[in-house]
Amino acid sequence: MKNDTLFLPGFHLSTLRRKPRSGAQKLADEKRRIRQHTISQLGDCFGAFIPIHELGSEMEGDFSRRRIFSKENTFWAFFTQVLDADGGCQEVVRKVQAFAAVRAMPLPSASTSAYCQARSKLSGDGLKRILKHTSERLQQRGRLGRWKSRRVVVVDGMGVSMPDTPDNQKAWPQPGSQKPGCGFPQARICACFCLQTGALLSYRVSSIKNGELTLLRQQWEEFKPGDIMMGDKGFCSYYDVWKLQEMGVDTVTTLARRTPVAATTATKVLGPDDLLITWPKPVWNKNLSYSHEEWRALPEHLTLRQIKVTITVPGMRSESFYLVTTLTDASRYAASELADLYFQRWDVELFFRDIKTTLSMDVLRCRSPEMVEKEILMHFIAYNAIRLLILEAAVEIGQGPRRLSFKGSVQALRQWEPQFSQASGSQEQRRLLGALRSSIAGHLVPHRPGRREPRCLKRRPKPFALLTASRRQMVEIPHRGRYHAKAA
Repeated sequence: MKNDTLFLPGFHLSTLRRKPRSGAQKLADEKRRIRQHTISQLGDCFGAFIPIHELGSEMEGDFSRRRIFSKENTFWAFFTQVLDADGGCQEVVRKVQAFAAVRAMPLPSASTSAYCQARSKLSGDGLKRILKHTSERLQQRGRLGRWKSRRVVVVDGMGVSMPDTPDNQKAWPQPGSQKPGCGFPQARICACFCLQTGALLSYRVSSIKNGELTLLRQQWEEFKPGDIMMGDKGFCSYYDVWKLQEMGVDTVTTLARRTPVAATTATKVLGPDDLLITWPKPVWNKNLSYSHEEWRALPEHLTLRQIKVTITVPGMRSESFYLVTTLTDASRYAASELADLYFQRWDVELFFRDIKTTLSMDVLRCRSPEMVEKEILMHFIAYNAIRLLILEAAVEIGQGPRRLSFKGSVQALRQWEPQFSQASGSQEQRRLLGALRSSIAGHLVPHRPGRREPRCLKRRPKPFALLTASRRQMVEIPHRGRYHAKAA
């Protein structure tokens, strides 16, 4: 169409007319504008791994209004607090201030009060749903590496401590051997992990008065028919082996509280140090952890398999141990394969070390039982998120996920996080995510079978005096550092 006006006759109207913007383009611009006012860029690493609908604003009540500490911002701030080396609330606030300064927004207060109040409003049930979603997604992506096409669930427990507040002491009392004011509240956590992917599937928290076996029984609904439960001798129980077998779950544990069955009294000899045995029903007594009605429902005998494993690796504490399992088919499950499988049970100790040491969950920071529960949940969510990055990086290089360093992955994510906030578009984000996976895949853990690492420290902390009384009553030893060696 030719321009017939006197002004600028050489221009055509088609070149001056702006093409109308579609609804999708307007929506993308609005999303981009909102994203510039959030601190959730770390979510770009995980995409659908963290369900976005759980982080949306509420229609009314908490998180219903748009604030700097919205539900999404608070979740990711809590997430980064778990990943940070310092782990303090003040560092999170400083990060939010830096974010606001870069985008020319009003600088928030340096006080941690607003962040702590917003963090306390996060729903514990919502965090549990997020954790369950992460474990399910990890299970879907890790199906190919299963042991004989079966999922192996390894179970163990750990202890954590927290600030010494009256509420924490009431929920998780300190050991009775410690004087009041000299110890810390302690909780016991029993968790189930997928052996192949390292994903945390479920957990329960209780005081140290409850045993790990009791906490495992509260997680039976997490097991599926065809699973294999593997644990140490603390989980060797007639009642639990039978209950899991009724659910279609097989068991592999070490023998405890029973004398090994000799080959002369075994039902059948399946091979060298491999016996098919029969366990009689335990005698009823009031010290059993289940009721008399449950005891009466137990079968009179259980047919199991007993395998004696001899350790030839130098430096191990035991020379041999006995495996007890419900996998009685010797043709499908060879004794040597079961022994190798149980040796992998040590990985659960490394899983706990990744959570307690690398993510600094050994000593919790929150001062109320409700926030302690949320802090534990957030640590487990962050742990599963790191496991996802490790699994994706391992698939790209054709290695097992256990060959990649968890600590190296955390260090890489800490350094990549600021770069995600500066990405200009989705293509740049995908490029950064690919570079992050390549960095994680480049740190392979050497395969060193039989390597012995004693739990000893060469550089010990400063020799401060132990607190043996409350601080008001404690009197520090004068000149405690002025000691001289005796003359020869």
